[in-house]
Amino acid sequence: MPGERVGSVTPDVLLRLLVVFALILAVARLAGWLAERAGQPAVVGEICAGILLGPTLFGGELTRLLFPAEVRPSLRILADAGVVLFMFLVGAELNEKLLRGQGKAVARVALGSMAAPFVLGAALALYLVDNHPGEHRLTFALFMGTAMSVTAFPVLARILGDRGLMETRIGALALACAAVGDVLAWTLLAVVVAMAGGAVALWQILFVVPFAALLIMVVRPALTRLGERWNRGRSTITRRWGAGVLAVVAAGLALSAGATEWMGLHLVFGAFLFGVAMPRRNWDSVHEWALPWARRAASLLLPVFFAVAGLAVDLSEIDGSVLGELALVLLVAIGGKGLGTYAGARMGGIRVRSSATLAILLNTRGLTELIALSVGLRLGLLDTALYSVMVVMALVTTAMTGVLMPLAHPRSRVLPEVQPRILPPEVRPGR
Repeated sequence: MPGERVGSVTPDVLLRLLVVFALILAVARLAGWLAERAGQPAVVGEICAGILLGPTLFGGELTRLLFPAEVRPSLRILADAGVVLFMFLVGAELNEKLLRGQGKAVARVALGSMAAPFVLGAALALYLVDNHPGEHRLTFALFMGTAMSVTAFPVLARILGDRGLMETRIGALALACAAVGDVLAWTLLAVVVAMAGGAVALWQILFVVPFAALLIMVVRPALTRLGERWNRGRSTITRRWGAGVLAVVAAGLALSAGATEWMGLHLVFGAFLFGVAMPRRNWDSVHEWALPWARRAASLLLPVFFAVAGLAVDLSEIDGSVLGELALVLLVAIGGKGLGTYAGARMGGIRVRSSATLAILLNTRGLTELIALSVGLRLGLLDTALYSVMVVMALVTTAMTGVLMPLAHPRSRVLPEVQPRILPPEVRPGR
């Protein structure tokens, strides 16, 4: 019947939601295409599109027109679904071979790239905390340190692929360091969320460690055996087999994300852990069925996340004091990450040019930073002004990678000068 309510969403609201969703996709695709034409990752354009759709322009009138209050809750649900799928893909595509046999160089680069920005970010937080409302000073300092330490592993992989560096020594080294940093950053963020989640009982948070162990030690072997059975019967029941793969992965992802949300952490932690727990052998079905579907769904839903994130960014009210904070944030983020990575690389025996290249690459923050910032905003650790500043930092540090890489590592340099001993055979050129 016309006007009949479906749950809490009327047909009129549903129509508006569909129109807004189509608009977001169109603007995001256009902005991503323009960014790629300018030599930048598409995510830079998509982040800019999200900001422009927010209250920065026209005093927020455009935002109120495009995103009426009745559709925003549904948009947030779609945005959360996109982030969950994205973090699942990050975990599932994490190459564990990059984390083994790398030697002291990777450990030193990864530690330097995390420690220096973390310490400087925490120190900067002690200066910023008096200008921004917040009840948890220690938690705020830890969050700022973590946010400064993030490297966007998926965006980095895309940049390396676009520049033909994925199979080179410098590419493998950068990916290995970013993978280690990703694990450390999400662990730190989980600690911060646990400290800030005042409404969650301590006994719920204590379930996190055994839950992670359960996924790795029980769920992964069970999925491996299930994959072996599916592989034996795939030739005769291909369609039913593929539907079963999708059902198992989707159910496991939903339960894992829901479990960490119940424990007081964010949905993204459960999605990431479930992705890490996915088998790497005897599970070709994931790569043939589940992961492609997850990529397609994430590519459709992540622009919604950028738009929702942009709703909280208001650059129109930035004054002189906020510009000063932006300058400090950029200085700490770029300087801390760059100097820490460079120092760690040099101590690991990597030559000057390659150390500088790593410092530029690991400064990429992209979407991973936005996810961390959205968690901080939800917890009340960031207000609108500081959240806006941090989003600009994520945008600048991602864009600068595309600008500086041709200078530090021109395309004419086929192989960087990285010592062969730090790379295992499976990631060396020509393998």
